[in-house]
Amino acid sequence: MPLAKLPDVQIYYEWTGAEHLPVLVLSNSLGTNLHMWDFQVQEFTKHFRLLRYDTRGHGQSSVTPGPYTIEQLSWDVVRLLDLLQLDRVHFCGLSMGGMTGIFLGANAPSRFHKLVLCDTAAKIGTAEVWNARIQAVQSGGVKAVAGAVIERWLTTGFRSSHPAETQAVLAMLEAANPQGYIACCAAVRDMDQRQILGNIRMPCLVLTGTHDPVTPPAEARFLTESIPGARYAEVSAAHLSNLEARDDFNRLVLHFLLA
Repeated sequence: MPLAKLPDVQIYYEWTGAEHLPVLVLSNSLGTNLHMWDFQVQEFTKHFRLLRYDTRGHGQSSVTPGPYTIEQLSWDVVRLLDLLQLDRVHFCGLSMGGMTGIFLGANAPSRFHKLVLCDTAAKIGTAEVWNARIQAVQSGGVKAVAGAVIERWLTTGFRSSHPAETQAVLAMLEAANPQGYIACCAAVRDMDQRQILGNIRMPCLVLTGTHDPVTPPAEARFLTESIPGARYAEVSAAHLSNLEARDDFNRLVLHFLLA
């Protein structure tokens, strides 16, 4: 099992694709793992070698004591690149993965060619909202919030027409480690990256779902306007746009990365 032994955490990662291709790192959302990107693998590996990893506290990565910070989660990525002797890569993150991407774009620009920020924001919600989520998980586990989360992740239409895929995402969420989930909730709660957006100078695509109630298009437009030269794209989906609008998502991301 490929585990990167970093100073204070073990990060699980997987390689997919031919070794001679440029590397694209995919970063997961809160409550998921690297398998949230399964619907990108077939198309993306035609052009890139994919490096998928489980964010600290998620999947098969270790659950270190919380709370975490976005800065901490982001330097995990840089240390993973160092360990794998990767000088410069492309990066695509969704939701919490996108928050990681914002930090990396502003603070480690020499390590990345292009940046894709999906269904994310520089600041999300209030402390009250996140503390209520944390308390719910502390008392009832991730299952206590899973139903409400899925309703924000996928539109009603998609959930009714794709019950098997919806169930698979729900199972992934319910399998999340409660302590890792809570620690990352705190990272999102305490994050405010609005002041560093102007420091991102690499080519950047901001992609959002039209029906995303978590990070609505207005948040994506703010990112686009605040990041010099950033491009904007919108697909018909809720929060997990890479799953719900996979064909459009794949086309738009690849068009940007290959341009």
